[in-house]
Amino acid sequence: MYRTDKDAGAYFLPDEDNGHRLILHRIKARQKRDKFRKGALAMKLIVYNYRPDELGYLKKFSKKYGVELALCDAVPDEKTVGAAKGCSCMSMLTTPMTAERMKKYYEAGVRFISTRSIGYDHIDLKAARELGMHIGNGSYPPDSVADYTVMLMLMAARKVKAIALRSAAQDFSLNGLQGVDLHNLTVGVIGTGRIGRTVMKRLSAFGCRILACDLYQNDEAKKYAEYVPQDRLFAESDLITLHMPATKENYHLINEKTIAEMKDGVILVNTARGSLIDTKAFLNGVESGKIGGAAFDVVENEAGLYYCNQEGKILQNRDLAVMKSYPNVIVTPHTAFYTDQAVSDMVEHSIESCVLFSQGKENPWQVV
Repeated sequence: MYRTDKDAGAYFLPDEDNGHRLILHRIKARQKRDKFRKGALAMKLIVYNYRPDELGYLKKFSKKYGVELALCDAVPDEKTVGAAKGCSCMSMLTTPMTAERMKKYYEAGVRFISTRSIGYDHIDLKAARELGMHIGNGSYPPDSVADYTVMLMLMAARKVKAIALRSAAQDFSLNGLQGVDLHNLTVGVIGTGRIGRTVMKRLSAFGCRILACDLYQNDEAKKYAEYVPQDRLFAESDLITLHMPATKENYHLINEKTIAEMKDGVILVNTARGSLIDTKAFLNGVESGKIGGAAFDVVENEAGLYYCNQEGKILQNRDLAVMKSYPNVIVTPHTAFYTDQAVSDMVEHSIESCVLFSQGKENPWQVV
């Protein structure tokens, strides 16, 4: 049962397992000025696991699109499904949405799930199709991830992690810290979508030789790179960066076999999806010296760890713990996207996507 606090404008959902309450805020749109909402009743939308930095944008865009929001700071699961009552659409972050969990939300009346992320590999699309649940993702300009990718390339090439660790211990010696100049490297870009192409454009200013590989060649990418077969890219690249979605075909693209095809001392950068890399094969490659350095913003099995404070806890991902111990491997917690512009766009597009779905209009973000 919910109880209301009229002064706070909030609903409280008891959490019997840990004794505290999950707060469910409701934001009512005061104006229906946007063209999408003219002549229609305000749509109700449940927003789960929102971050504090998203709240201002949620308020802003709920007014713009004339939407009444219910905000639940908890993840969408079997305990919080009641918060979705009366809402045909829901917005969430990267919480796994399994077939069983999705069925609970379908039974609660939800018909459209919008994830505030570009990737949607955390959602069981097959189950969604079978159930009749519709799915949408978000979008934002490629600049944030592209800029972050180039930053990681430079950090890996110049051994910044080792330099920072030594400097923190007041070891200011230079032995073992010599880096490489980016313009002397051949950089292989696997995946030439919007982010991959933006990375190429940035790299062209450094004077790198750029190789590219993708199932679908792009004329814009050809301005900056030479398309080559995957095996040639592996054989000739000093640094390889990944920019493709997580699919069955791409699963463990970087594995024991493909690592063996690469140059000795190759640098790997991944700001796409953790499942693209076989972590065990990667660890072996680092320890053998085959892989000279790496910078990862994503790792396998990051769900439940990233975006949560794990300070003072035993890290429940042994491979990640080992990876973090290497002086030549940089690991960041899936933050490449995290800029003010990207957060604003993801929140707005999630709300707009739900509005378009509810009106039966063409929805550029709908994937199922």
